[in-house]
Amino acid sequence: MIKYSFIIPVKAINDYVREAVSMVLNIPRDDYEIIVYPDEATGEGWPKTRQIATGHCGPAVKRTKAIEDAQGEILVFIDDDAYPETNFLDILEQDFLDEKVIAVGGPALTPPSDSFWQKVSGAVFLSALSGGCPERYASVGKRGSVDDWPSVNFSIRKEKFGEIGGFNGDFWPGEDTKLCLDLIKKYPKSIIYNPQLIVYHHRRAGLGKHLKQVGGYGLHRGFFAKRYPENSFKLIYFVPSFFLLFVVLGGILSFYSEFILLLYLIGWAVYGLAMMKAFHDIHKHEKNLLIISNALYCIFLTHLVYGANFIRGFVFTKNLISKLR
Repeated sequence: MIKYSFIIPVKAINDYVREAVSMVLNIPRDDYEIIVYPDEATGEGWPKTRQIATGHCGPAVKRTKAIEDAQGEILVFIDDDAYPETNFLDILEQDFLDEKVIAVGGPALTPPSDSFWQKVSGAVFLSALSGGCPERYASVGKRGSVDDWPSVNFSIRKEKFGEIGGFNGDFWPGEDTKLCLDLIKKYPKSIIYNPQLIVYHHRRAGLGKHLKQVGGYGLHRGFFAKRYPENSFKLIYFVPSFFLLFVVLGGILSFYSEFILLLYLIGWAVYGLAMMKAFHDIHKHEKNLLIISNALYCIFLTHLVYGANFIRGFVFTKNLISKLR
């Protein structure tokens, strides 16, 4: 009997998805299947696995197709560049023993095999200073309810997923935030975070790709803070934009007032202390000092890029329809 269906959306079959499937198959159980949704299916085949061609569409649309295609009671969403621990289903099974639990999320750790710059990108997110949610990237914190969780490691009862109509295909990224909002509106406190439910998620290679990803996050979160404030209008999401305004406006105004210059310098001193805290946070998980050093200036750039795109989404975007990139 199939109880769990791993759902993996992908544009085209690649080495990452081959790794993902092989790692899922290392789970020593017989009650799961794997469904891979590429634009076009290939002749490759794996045990317990189906390829279902979708044509050209986004990850949200592909994942929603699982309502019709999946045999499992529980849908396990992971990205094509992610893979689970071998004890993943054993832990997930315990969470779903509680009938009030409808969805479960866990952290997505940087794989040990990632390159130096991928590890730098991953290290950026290990401090609350760079996003406020380090539990999404490291096994930290306590098990408890959450109101938003990324789809890289997100499992949900198929029946309830169907009830709310699946993911909103207009958004990517951000489709998971909208799904969680739809879920908690109907079933409050039904999404659980479990720090032991681990997947590994390959990071973006290079500063440019990292900042492009962060910019997309900021744009969608800014728009969502305006359109869907229930789980997106939070102070933590506005902070990078406040910091950007501090850097730009404070720098300009400091030329005209000694008092403002003093406040500006104090602000930078506080930011420096926050960076020291970020170093400490990252060092708990990453011991390579060269990786941490590069992550710190990436945090600064992350703040500026996220902050600018958040303002763009919150103030200037009237209607956001995501495009595949």
